[in-house]
Amino acid sequence: MDRASAERAALVALLRQPGVSWSDIALDIQETGSAQALLDRLVSQRESLLPDETSANRMMAAAADDLRAWEAEGTGVHAFFDDPYPRQLRDIREMPPILFTRGTLDADSRAVAVVGSRSASDEGLRIAAAVSTSLARRQVTVVSGLAKGIDTIAHEAALTAGGRTVAVIGTGVRQHYPAANRRLQTHIADVGLVISQFWPDAAPTRQSFPMRNAVMSGYAAATVVIEAGWKSGARIQARLALQHGRPVVLTNQVMQNDWAQAFADNPGVYVVRSLVELLDVVEEILRRTPTAVDLENFPDLATL
Repeated sequence: MDRASAERAALVALLRQPGVSWSDIALDIQETGSAQALLDRLVSQRESLLPDETSANRMMAAAADDLRAWEAEGTGVHAFFDDPYPRQLRDIREMPPILFTRGTLDADSRAVAVVGSRSASDEGLRIAAAVSTSLARRQVTVVSGLAKGIDTIAHEAALTAGGRTVAVIGTGVRQHYPAANRRLQTHIADVGLVISQFWPDAAPTRQSFPMRNAVMSGYAAATVVIEAGWKSGARIQARLALQHGRPVVLTNQVMQNDWAQAFADNPGVYVVRSLVELLDVVEEILRRTPTAVDLENFPDLATL
């Protein structure tokens, strides 16, 4: 296999090892400069008493088989060192070392996350639909998490408006959660993009959804919170967005919550009272956001 394929297979083999930290693996590869060299070193350390020079090769061959199977079924596999990997994710602490996708991977420099409660009110759903429709009509990619409630309405409204939408999911791409959104997930994969940081067959877990929120925050230039209680993943995403240097936009609806009222005092948080004000704020944020062309001209921006 060529060098790029070998590096990708070595990364998969490394991530398959029991007990490894995925974030540590990414850091070690950056320091070593090669996933294959790191795999060879790991195998030699584990088998120092009875060394087997073919172990790393067997692991890579098995990983290469997995990669071929995933790609044959239409799943894109993107290592963090691959050129197509989303540049905006490389500057967040929670950068996934590998991404699995269904659909069309794009730069999405004009991308905004629209998030909120699963058990949203009718008013919250109405606001989410209006916001997502207006963003889509302005050629803004609507990013959300494919959960029921606000997320579902955000995706559907963007699609109805003829816009692009990206679903960042908390399961593997072969899974459909919630089951009621199976058709929606398939449609988004056909006309937009579904992203997962988990193995394709991974089932949902308690930890996977906050991890999904971190990636959603990093992927989008800003996060709009429509409606969210204290335990909502949207509140977690708002906090993560500020840690990532991404602005947060809070609507009147979410400002009814104590957490949002306290959160509004943070730098980088915008409170909007109308749809027009929200769209103006988003456009201003996007004007200040480096585009894919900017990052190519000034590559250091992607790693600040």
